[in-house]
Amino acid sequence: MRLTRNRAFLLIVSIIVLGPLVLFFGLREFEHEITFRPVGFDALSYAGTPNGSEDVWIKTRDNVRINAWFVHSSVSPSTATILYFHGNAGNISNVGWLGQRLAGKGFDVLLVDYQGYGKSEGTISGENDLYADADAAYDYLINTRGVSPSRLVVYGHSLGTTATADLASRKPVGAVILESGLSSASDLATDRVSWLPRWLHFLAKNRFESARKLGQVHCPVLVAHGESDSLIPVEEGKKLYASANEPKKLILVPGVGHNVFGTAGDRYLDTLSEFIKESVK
Repeated sequence: MRLTRNRAFLLIVSIIVLGPLVLFFGLREFEHEITFRPVGFDALSYAGTPNGSEDVWIKTRDNVRINAWFVHSSVSPSTATILYFHGNAGNISNVGWLGQRLAGKGFDVLLVDYQGYGKSEGTISGENDLYADADAAYDYLINTRGVSPSRLVVYGHSLGTTATADLASRKPVGAVILESGLSSASDLATDRVSWLPRWLHFLAKNRFESARKLGQVHCPVLVAHGESDSLIPVEEGKKLYASANEPKKLILVPGVGHNVFGTAGDRYLDTLSEFIKESVK
């Protein structure tokens, strides 16, 4: 009987001690899996860099080499330089066409792969790695390419909007474009993983507090969102817009989902082009 009681006592203690640890690490693993979905370089399907572009390597402050494509403008000199941060899945090979479309409008474009994405070295572990990659790309354009901050446009899609908002809140840029973005990790989790109590959100590693950071951004901001976005609700885009300082512009595209640029058509591209040209005068 005493042995049974001791075992029961040890079981209860184990549950009390190990239960929170299992919950903590389980939630952290789940968070990472849904936040970062890198696709590495595939030599068999690699079609080469887009026409008019260079394959470049950039070193982060932690000496991790990340890969990027610098797509040259179709006109010289370019109207502005766009630093583009893609979403949480795939790599820059999926957005080479986008760089070419923007280059066709007279912009130089740097498409960046985060750590562990495409040919980039390392493994991304959280938002601080993402911000380090963004800083390295920014420094490359300013220090190596000689781009003036006033003529640099930072453009992010989905997860890339968090890198955009963070970078622009700390460094001078000419304009910001946030497409299909989230206001914060906690707000998005409230919608996407509603089964998780909000009071447990503090266990998350990543905060992605883009709406709060926009208060520190003092340049023109364009927020675009598809009204039918099933991944990041349009309400998140509205929150970003509400948090941004003037001058700012909001584009809500009816009938369009998460991939605004790819489905909204030439009119959307023309609107982006006009916004950039007006912002970097």
